[in-house]
Amino acid sequence: MSSSTEVLVIGAGVLGLSTAAELLRRGHAVTVVDPGQANASAVAAGMIAPAFEALADWRGSDGRLDRADLFRAARTLWPAFATAFDLPLHREGAEWRGPDPEAVAAQLRWLGFPAERAGDAVITPADWRTEPVAALSRLQGLPGLTVVAGRVLDLKTDGARWTATLEDGSGLAASAVVLATGAVTALDLPEPVARLIARVQPIRGQIAVTDRVLVDRAVRGPAGYVAPCPGGSVIGATMEPDRTDLSPDLTRGVALVRTCLAQIGLSESLPVTWRVGVRGATPDGLPMAGAAGLAGLHLALAPRRNGWLLGPLVARTVVDGLEGRAAGPFAPALDPRRFA
Repeated sequence: MSSSTEVLVIGAGVLGLSTAAELLRRGHAVTVVDPGQANASAVAAGMIAPAFEALADWRGSDGRLDRADLFRAARTLWPAFATAFDLPLHREGAEWRGPDPEAVAAQLRWLGFPAERAGDAVITPADWRTEPVAALSRLQGLPGLTVVAGRVLDLKTDGARWTATLEDGSGLAASAVVLATGAVTALDLPEPVARLIARVQPIRGQIAVTDRVLVDRAVRGPAGYVAPCPGGSVIGATMEPDRTDLSPDLTRGVALVRTCLAQIGLSESLPVTWRVGVRGATPDGLPMAGAAGLAGLHLALAPRRNGWLLGPLVARTVVDGLEGRAAGPFAPALDPRRFA
């Protein structure tokens, strides 16, 4: 059995659903294919954190890389995006606890973010957060959005339309396709898209969740973070390249929890549950968002650790390209063909 839609989005993580929401808002008929497997976008603290993420990238490149403007622009889109789709948005700021807080504060200010010392902590109001599970649920339940459960095995084009074949043998035809898959996919893709997807590296992440309310805003440091979440707190996160298994690694997990709790002055052990997900990462750490080099095929994938921050910006970039609008100022940085 086959059906058709105007735009087909393959993948139901934050980038796929954000793009589907933006398409709906602009009047397109959209179908999302949800593979139903563990969703890496749910295994996150939902940080919308331009300041500390820009600082992390800048420090990781020994001061040669400045993504502050891109991340700041992404966060600027969030209030209107959250209002349009009834998504939770918390603006209580975030703080850093770790060595040399004066240097951290100075570096944040140099990157253009407000920052102030509060004892041994550095506080910035620039970083916000959402609630990943609730946000994914609301995006997937948007009125007018068609969601099909299943896994796409094959994607082909006759030059005018695309056809996706699902594992149950059914087909979905569309004028345009947005590929928003995770890091691990068995999807058979045409060249040159297959070569682009081959550049995506899987990154396994593990977080702990406790029903204890430990902090009233995200607290970050060298070891990781502790952040509020509905009903308690989330502690994270590991980042393990080229691991795709989803079984909790208790050795790494216990060490992560111990060091993150020490950052907020706690030495006691806490009962936690574990969540594990695998996300994709490109060689430069930014997602692929835009045209893929074949007419009607667009990508919105591989955000590494900034999927929630970049969701609305990726959505706008992809839909602008799909509609033939002028590219925004950050489109070149996200263009999938930068890896061609």
